[in-house]
This record gives sequence, C-alpha cells and structure tokens, in this order.
Amino acid sequence: MDTDNHQQLIEKYKAKIQAEFGERSRAEPKVSSREYQEFKKELYPRHYSFYEKACNVSEKILRLKVDPQKAEKLQKDIVACHLNITPSGALSFAILIPLIIIIIGALASFAVFQLFFFVIFFLVGGLLLIPFFQRLPSFMATTWRMKSSAQMIESIFYMVTYMRHTSNLERAIGFAADHLDPPLSLDFRKMLWDVETEKYSTIKDSADAYMEQWKESCREFVEAFHLIEGSLFEPSEERRLSLLDKALDVILDGTYENMLHYAHSLQAPMTMLHMLGVVLPILGLVILPLVVSFMGGGKDPFTTALYIAVLYNVTLPLGVYYLGRIVLAKRPAGYGATDIGELPGLQQYRNVRIPLGKKVVIGINPLYFSSIILILLLLIGLSPLIMHALGVADFSLDPAGNFQLLSYICPPEKGVNCLEEEKIGPFGMGAALLSLVLVAGLGTSLGLYYSLRSKNVIKIREKTRMLEDEFSSALFQLGNRLGDGLPAEIAFAKVAQSLQGTTSGEFFTVAERNMTRLGMGIEQALFDPKVGALASFPSRVIESSMKVLAESIKKGPRIAAQALLSMSRYIKEIHRVEERLKDLMSEVISSMKSQIKFLTPAIAGIVVGITAMISTILTRLSAQLTTFASQGQQVGGFSDLLEIFGIGMPTYHFQIIVGIYIVQIIFILTVLSNGIENGADKLSERFQLGRNLVRSTLSYCLIAGMVIILFNLFASNILKSTLGT
Repeated sequence: MDTDNHQQLIEKYKAKIQAEFGERSRAEPKVSSREYQEFKKELYPRHYSFYEKACNVSEKILRLKVDPQKAEKLQKDIVACHLNITPSGALSFAILIPLIIIIIGALASFAVFQLFFFVIFFLVGGLLLIPFFQRLPSFMATTWRMKSSAQMIESIFYMVTYMRHTSNLERAIGFAADHLDPPLSLDFRKMLWDVETEKYSTIKDSADAYMEQWKESCREFVEAFHLIEGSLFEPSEERRLSLLDKALDVILDGTYENMLHYAHSLQAPMTMLHMLGVVLPILGLVILPLVVSFMGGGKDPFTTALYIAVLYNVTLPLGVYYLGRIVLAKRPAGYGATDIGELPGLQQYRNVRIPLGKKVVIGINPLYFSSIILILLLLIGLSPLIMHALGVADFSLDPAGNFQLLSYICPPEKGVNCLEEEKIGPFGMGAALLSLVLVAGLGTSLGLYYSLRSKNVIKIREKTRMLEDEFSSALFQLGNRLGDGLPAEIAFAKVAQSLQGTTSGEFFTVAERNMTRLGMGIEQALFDPKVGALASFPSRVIESSMKVLAESIKKGPRIAAQALLSMSRYIKEIHRVEERLKDLMSEVISSMKSQIKFLTPAIAGIVVGITAMISTILTRLSAQLTTFASQGQQVGGFSDLLEIFGIGMPTYHFQIIVGIYIVQIIFILTVLSNGIENGADKLSERFQLGRNLVRSTLSYCLIAGMVIILFNLFASNILKSTLGT
C-alpha cells in the first residue's frame, strides 16, 4: 500500500512539473552518434575527407613531432572543421607531399622537356607548398567559419523563435539543426552528439565549449547565444521574452558594425589585387614580344610560349586566388542565401528540362551541351595546327597576299630554305583570329554549363525571395487573425483573400485549398511533399515559420498568434539589416563587376592587338634580315642585327595564353565578388559565373579580333612603306 501511495505521489509531481514547464527538463535525444556520423558522411565536403585520409596515411609513413604552441593552434583549427586527424598528421602531409611533387616533377621535366627551367620551377614551387600545406588546416577552418558565419543570424533566429513558445535549449538547438544547412547544422548536431555520448553532462556545457572557438572571430554570436541561455533562468515570462528579443538585436547590430568596418578596409586590398592580378600582368604582356625577339629567345617559340604559359596560366592565377582567399577570410559573420538546388525535390531543376508532352519532361545534364560546344570550337581553334600537320597548302585572306591563314616560316638558323617539318608558326593573321575561337569555346562552354545548371533553380529562389520579402506583413496579418480567436482554416482564408494577387496570397491560398477541399490538417496542408504549400516555395525561413505555427497552434490560437507576431518582427529586422549591408558593399561590388564585365576584357583585347602588331613587324623584319644575309648582303651590320633578333612569338600561341588567363581571372574575380557580396552562396556563384564567363569572354574575343585586324593593317602599311614587303 505504501508503495502504491509512493508511486502515485511521483506521478502527481511529474504531472505538475509537466503542467508548469510544458516539457521535461531533459529532451528526448534527437541525434544519436550513428546519425551524426551518417550526416557527416553525406554532407561533409569531399576534399575535406580526402585531406583526412591523406594526413592519416602521411602520419604512418612520416611521423613528426610538432611544437606544442603550433600543435595547440592546429588542434583548434582541426576541431573547428571536424577533421579526424592529429597535428602530427597535418605536418607530415605538409612535408611529404611537396617532397613527392619536387622529386617526380623535376625528374619528369628533365626526362620529357630536358629544360632546366622546369626543374627549378618544381623545386621552388614544392618548397613554397610546404608553408602553404602547413597552413591548410587554418584555411579550411577559416572557410568553414566563413560558411558558418553566413548562417549565424539565421541560427539565432531559429533558436529565439522556438524558445519563445517552448523554453528548452536542447530542443531549440535541435530545431535550428534541422533547418540550417551545412556547415553550421553539423556544428549544432555535434553539440547534441557530445551530450548523447556523455562527453558533456548537459547541453549548456556542450554549447559553452563550442562557443569557445567563436570568442575571437564572432563575439556577437557568443553574446547572443549566452542571452538565449540566460532566458532559461528567468522566472518572469516578460523578462524571458525580452532577453530573447535582445539576443537577436545583439547579433543583428554586431553584424552590421563588423560589415561596416570590413567595407571600409576592403578598398585597399581590392585595389592591390586588381593591380597585381589584372592590370600589371596584362600591361606586362606588351613588352614580352620585344623581350622575346631582342633577347634571342624567339629562336624556339614553343619553348618561349611554354615559359609564358607557366607564368600566366599557372603561377599568376594561383597567386591571385590566394590573395582573394585572404580577403574573403577576413569577411565577418554576415548573411547568405542557401542553395535550394541541393534539396531533394529540386535537384531535377539543375538539368536542362525538355518537355515531351503535357506531363512528360526529361532532364539532360548541361555537361553534355557544354562539352559538344567546347569540342566543336576547339577543333576550329586548333585547325591551323591540324592543317599544317596534314600538309594543307596555305592561302591568303586578301588579294594582295599579305594576310595569310597559316604563314609558317623557317627559323633564322636554317635560312630561307628549310624542310616543311622544320618550319615554325603559325604567324598568319587568319590563325590569330582562329585562336580567338578556341578561347571563346573555353569561356562560353564553361559559362553555359554554370548558366544552365543554375538557371531554373535561381528562378524558383527569386520567386521564393519575393514571398520572403512580403512574408513579415503576411505573418503579422495571420497572427492578428489567430489572436481574434479564429480557427486556422478561416484565418488562412481571410489572409489569402486580403493578399490576393501577391505571392504571399498565392501561398496561403494553396494552404487554405488543401485544408478545405482536400480535408488535410494544417501540417499536411503546408508540408505535404506533393501538394503542400511549401512544395512550390522552398524556403527555410518560411518552412521554419510554418513549423512554429504548427507546433504552437497545439497550445491554442493566442500562443500561435504571439509566436507569429514575434516572427514577423524578426523577419522584418533581418531583411532591414541585409539591405543595409548590401548598401555598404555596393561601391566595392560595382567596381569589381565593372572590371569583370568590361575593363579586364577591354584592356586585354587591346594589349593582344598591340602585341600582334609588334610581333608581325619584328617577325617580318627578322625574316627580311635573314633573306639579306642568305644573299650575302651583310654590309651595314646586318650580321650583327641578325644575332640580336630572333623570331617573334606567334600571335596564335600568345593570344591563347592571354585568353586562357582572362577566363581564369574572370572566374576568380567572380567567385571573389560573390563571396564578398553574398557569402558562401553557391547558387548565386554559379549563376554569376554563367553570366560573366560568357559575356566577358565574348567581349574580349570581339575587342581582340577587331584590334588585331586594325593593327595588322597598320603594320602592313608600315612594312610596305619601309621594306617594300
């Protein structure tokens, strides 16, 4: 009997605790260790996993001892990006891989090219890779933090939204983890996993340990998180809600201040990057033909082209990209959109959709279209080399015979008479123009792939953004209707009627139709994967708002009304701060976009045209001197001049090197400008790449082609009036 009374007493107080607090103090575990590992396996970046394996293998081959201070810093970076390696493994990888590159690269260069230049190149490059690979965990951690920082406002928003109606930290973290994208979702799941595996006894201890890594780089996030934790201990409901409101205000104000300082400090590094990566290298191309000819290096144009290609297509792009990553690494916590193309229901829209009937639509990977264009234009661009290899006779593009298509000539040391296979080139203007087709094929095929890959998805996201812009006022109206005591079905119908003709009205109309005509409950009407309202509007913000509505409506319409009114204010504040941040960055972004779209292609196109003219003049002059020497006309110092002059580098090879460099620079600058403007937004990055690569590459080819033709006419007139050729 005493046992029964004791059990009844326990059940009585359990019921009382649940009635007061609404939930148990310790939530049911939402993430187990197995779920966390599977989540990491599916969503963890592949190159991070490859780096993990490489470091672990390197540690087995070459075990090194790390300085304690460096080991401590490395360990922080390793923990930040969830790498399963040791500091010793990271150091072993940084030493072992460059040594392999030096040995294999130097031996292969000497055996294949027999050029000491490439031996030195791999030696110096390998030595430079050692400090770079040593800092690789730091770069990975910085990239991880930058991607995470773009989601911090969103994470605080989700937690505050949930905590307003259910004061439970563990469930709030789980709610945020469910709605965030990687990498921050992985961090939040890791907090839950550490409690589940008893690494920490409470969720607060786990969260405080995680906050340690953000104390230096994002203090406002730490402060906002602690305010959310502090709301758990407030006895007054009014005080608890004010702390939650304060948490979101703190991270919004802190983000704005940090971005303000970042925008002010960005002008100098971006100017340096533009000068070192774009202006100086392109202007330096003007003097390269002179150096090649007057220093005698033009006797082997292929070798000279190889040297320039290594400098302009390998070294400079890597240097510019490295500088750009340093600039991006300093970007503070801000905002960033999610790539909805990764969602299961929208992956089909990343393909080219071709309708075969009213209901039948097939999807084709854009890679097929871009590959076909690339192969066709590469064949046209390489046709001068193919024609010469097949022994096709050369022909002129004008009746006077000045502008030949191929124009292969004999090297100076062979005189005017040499075998066909000994001739070098092509030096013809026709070949130079065909080389532009090769560059156009490379840039447009790459741009077309990115454009087709993102075109359909970006339309869906723009439509969703229109709904997000209107959604704060729509939530306000819905909250007021629910606050009047109306059932959800009627409240949805009235809001849909008042917002008729807008995107928000369309959303609520779909939800209301599902409830009234299909007999669905509120959760199914909103979240059904086929006909639910969210199926047509894939937005994390809207989804989380509706999930809060679905959960809070169970506690009564007035609780749901309060939750929706709070969310309406939060969404409006977040949108206001984002617009202010875009206004701060507008000057820098507009400058970078003008460089990408016009300035860089225009400067490069003009430089290539000038270089083509200089190369034509020097090549004709060298050939004329060779002719005089072969005829015994060595008076007046012709023999000395012949020793000074080599054959100029063919415009065909030179333009291909410059064109590839322009495509690389456009790619790097587009990634950089998108990173500064939108953070880690991969969908926007692909869309910008698709647009910029096509437009800028075609602009460069058009300008370069016009200038080549115009300046070659000038060169022909100059040579005709001076040498009579």
